[in-house]
Amino acid sequence: MRVFVTGASGWIGSASVDELLGAGHEVVGLARSDAAAARLEAKGATVLRGDLDDLDSLRKGSDGADAVVHLANKHDWSDQAATNRAERTAVQTIGDVLAASDRPFLVAAGVAGLTPGRPVTERDRSPFVGPDAPRGGAENLALDYVEKGVRSISLRFAPTVHGDGDHGFVAILVAAARAQGRSGYVGDGTTGWSAVHRSDAARLVRLGLEQAPAGTLLHVVAESSLPSRAIAEAIGHGLDLPVVDVAPEDAVEHFGFLGAFFGMDLSASSTLTRELLGWTPTGPTLLEDLESGVYFRS
Repeated sequence: MRVFVTGASGWIGSASVDELLGAGHEVVGLARSDAAAARLEAKGATVLRGDLDDLDSLRKGSDGADAVVHLANKHDWSDQAATNRAERTAVQTIGDVLAASDRPFLVAAGVAGLTPGRPVTERDRSPFVGPDAPRGGAENLALDYVEKGVRSISLRFAPTVHGDGDHGFVAILVAAARAQGRSGYVGDGTTGWSAVHRSDAARLVRLGLEQAPAGTLLHVVAESSLPSRAIAEAIGHGLDLPVVDVAPEDAVEHFGFLGAFFGMDLSASSTLTRELLGWTPTGPTLLEDLESGVYFRS
């Protein structure tokens, strides 16, 4: 298939491009910079210049593709409303192009906040609807296109997609521990985070593209619930720092913006995803990645 990938040079996107190319697919990657374009060309992908605000590029890439994998997100934590608007507009723009074509449309989403108090499963529909919802309600918007002849599939990623080179949430926790001189967890540290290695995430993106039926909710989750205290202890061990509990009211001061999330339970099951696609994660666990030292290089 000729696959148009947004976020093609990002943390998850670049691994997904490698996976798709390795399986014999042709990839057209959206690139907003010369450096990103050069990296994609070096892999053997075709480059389409543009970004999420360039709707003409989104239309062009989608129109010329057999499938679209939408992984880009602006991630502007200082203006989350603008990020949500951009995400919703991008999904609507791509969905309109793909309407009545039965082409696959894979959309990145997350497991956070979907079912407070219990692990999220693939049977749980997102409560986030409308432009003012988190991510602009983009998951439900994408799934609405199933009735318009699009093979929409949601990729619900664990909050932690880890691996060598990660600059995401775990790297932010490590940076906070360095800055504070101690590795912290919120409250009693029993809340659980789900996690997945980058290589396993990329493989599931490909399997979903090739096999998942319209309307499928896929959970890109290898470890369903890793206690936040265990993460903090592994970081403390890696940096040779004490491990302390942080009161919820002090979490943002200690961790920065991530303090609002690290104390949340973000557990999720992937049982149905594994059964549907025959996906078995093989990459390192999060604690194995932390123990390897890849997060503690200068």
